[in-house]
Amino acid sequence: MRKLEDYIEIVGDDIISNIYRKARKLYTKHILHINSTYQGGGVSEMLVSLVPLMDDIGIYAGWRILHGSPDFFTITKKFHNGLQGAKINLSEMKKRLYNQTNENFSTFTHIDHDCVIIHDPQPLPLIRFYRKCQPWIWRCHIDLTDPQKDLWNFLKNFMLKYDVIIVSSEKYKKADLPVEQKVIHPAINPISLKNKDLDNKDILKLIKKARIPTDKPIITQVSRMDPWKDPEGLLEVFNYVKEKIDCRFVYCYNTAPDDPEGMMIYNKVRRKAKKMIDKGDVIFVIGNNDILVNAVQRFSTVIVQKSIREGFCLAVTEALWKKKPVVASNVGGIPTQIKDGENGFLLEPTDTKGFADRIIRVLQEPKLAADMGEKGKEFVRKNFLITRLLSDYLDLMNDVLN
Repeated sequence: MRKLEDYIEIVGDDIISNIYRKARKLYTKHILHINSTYQGGGVSEMLVSLVPLMDDIGIYAGWRILHGSPDFFTITKKFHNGLQGAKINLSEMKKRLYNQTNENFSTFTHIDHDCVIIHDPQPLPLIRFYRKCQPWIWRCHIDLTDPQKDLWNFLKNFMLKYDVIIVSSEKYKKADLPVEQKVIHPAINPISLKNKDLDNKDILKLIKKARIPTDKPIITQVSRMDPWKDPEGLLEVFNYVKEKIDCRFVYCYNTAPDDPEGMMIYNKVRRKAKKMIDKGDVIFVIGNNDILVNAVQRFSTVIVQKSIREGFCLAVTEALWKKKPVVASNVGGIPTQIKDGENGFLLEPTDTKGFADRIIRVLQEPKLAADMGEKGKEFVRKNFLITRLLSDYLDLMNDVLN
């Protein structure tokens, strides 16, 4: 298990000492995190690092996974899409199953902790099924810029019971929600399998094992197969790039138990890309293996993130940490991480030609790519590492418990 002291060489003595200081008033406090999956997304990746570090500094931190049926997760994926602006049919049946699943979970999940942190919409209604005797915090990791009105009003009934709501960007704060709202940026663990340094020999071994040829520049997007990540639009971008530069495109995709839409999107994109796959121009790599994702990102020449909506996007953070130039959409939390023209490029998600032009420029200008990479890693080191996230949570815990 990782200890806080393991991060001293990366972030320095002052930051580590400050974290220990913040933890003093929280010794022996019991903190519970609840989300809907233990793998396959940024939330679980953060919790698998954050919870042990909380325990290491004297807090009793726990983590539980909401149990739900495939029907429940189909509904909550629709809710996820609706909160990001998609139109959905909010039927009484959907509401009933949503509530019932959370009520069932509450009957065998006893909460006597000092503070409860609920992650994302799936377990949001849990607060309704307990006698509330401690602070409850809802941590929303998705883009709340323009939620569907009916869905927002339905879910707001649960939010009103919470003491604090945490979002990933100032622009996600809602004026019609009379609950304290704070911004905490997500973060990556720099010494996890997904982000630790790899030598070139190990990178090449993993790349060859994934059957990715090494004879041409590689453009990569790492993401779930999700319509909000615009995987079909990426094919159009690649077609433009391919006209100018001989290169390959890699979809490094992953799946998660709480995302039943993923395989449908995957099959749709593969059908559209069939000719390019047959030519060897487009390659699909399943990214449920963290060290493989690490190697793919490090081997890539350019990382692209053509999202339509985005809560924060840790795939961008990971790429910047690995000194990769990133060409990404100017949406959600991405502009918090990228300064256009400095450590990457920002474009509107519909600007297909613009994406292609920036990718071509990076491929043609190695010095530009190297400069962006250096600036990107330093920016992440200062702002988006797990130690910063831990420090922010300690501030929050001290506010609500002391």
